[in-house]
Amino acid sequence: MSKKILDPLGVSAFCESMAMMVQSGIQTDEAISLLQGSRDSASGPMETALREMKQSVDEGESLSAAMEKSGVFPDYAVKMIRVGELSGHLENILFRLARYYTDQKTVADKLRNAVTYPAVMLILIIVVLTVMLTTVLPSFKEVYEAMSGSLAASSYRYIGWANVLCWIALGVMIVLALALLGGLVLWKTGHRGPVEAVLRRIPITARILESMGLFRFTGALGTFLASGRLQDEAVLDSIPMTDCAPVEEKLKKVVRSMEEGHGISQASCDADLFEPLYGRMLLAGERSGNLEGVLGRLTEHLGQNCSELVDRLVSVVDPILSGVLMATVGLSLLSVMLPLIGMMSSVG
Repeated sequence: MSKKILDPLGVSAFCESMAMMVQSGIQTDEAISLLQGSRDSASGPMETALREMKQSVDEGESLSAAMEKSGVFPDYAVKMIRVGELSGHLENILFRLARYYTDQKTVADKLRNAVTYPAVMLILIIVVLTVMLTTVLPSFKEVYEAMSGSLAASSYRYIGWANVLCWIALGVMIVLALALLGGLVLWKTGHRGPVEAVLRRIPITARILESMGLFRFTGALGTFLASGRLQDEAVLDSIPMTDCAPVEEKLKKVVRSMEEGHGISQASCDADLFEPLYGRMLLAGERSGNLEGVLGRLTEHLGQNCSELVDRLVSVVDPILSGVLMATVGLSLLSVMLPLIGMMSSVG
């Protein structure tokens, strides 16, 4: 049975702890023992992985091989640590991985919150509309049906309109809720293609997907360059990390341009990979010999841009859903109160 992959925060904590101990000159086997501590009987995924890794390292395997054998670390982390071991940059790679997975956790939490809020609003709207259709409107209808004469003549028309309005709104909200649920299920089970195809048709979600792809690419590229990889090799190795088809297509153009002898900054500009501001940052970093540092700052900017785009999406969805809820409930209540006001005026 396959083991559950550690969440980004767990991977980040492990990498940072290992990096600090490697920096202090502690050997890998001793570092793992220190991380394991006295929790030999603990049964959590990290504790189990540390026990298995300690055994593997004691048998002469490398840290990356032990991590891979434990089955709880992402393939990217294992691959990068293997590159760090071979290139002699293990300490730097571990620190970069810690920062990379921390940033990944921040962006993932932001997206999770952005999905959770509309889901809660949809459920609230569905509940309110259901109560209106099953309790409020039928109660008023019974009251008006008990009346006779001209006082109740217009009541049924208003309540009929209210019923139609509530049923339409309820149907739309249920469809949206089912679409959201279906999208989440497909996304969680790895069938992201249909979901991304829909999201790419919406301008703001398409920008979020592209920004996230660039964020993952620059983080991976900086880590590969820190391990001593050549620029063209680093770009090729970083392409699978983007997990975004439009970004991957642009990166393929970047690779072809680099094969023709252009630097990464010029190739990125030619392929319109980044916005002009970010492109100029990359160009300055390459010409000044500080490409890794610029990529680190660029990754931070892209992460902030993802958060801003998600906040903007929430700021659009929030008033729309709130407006639908208030308009539907308000008009429904108004439709059942108007006949009552008319009857009171007639009696007076």
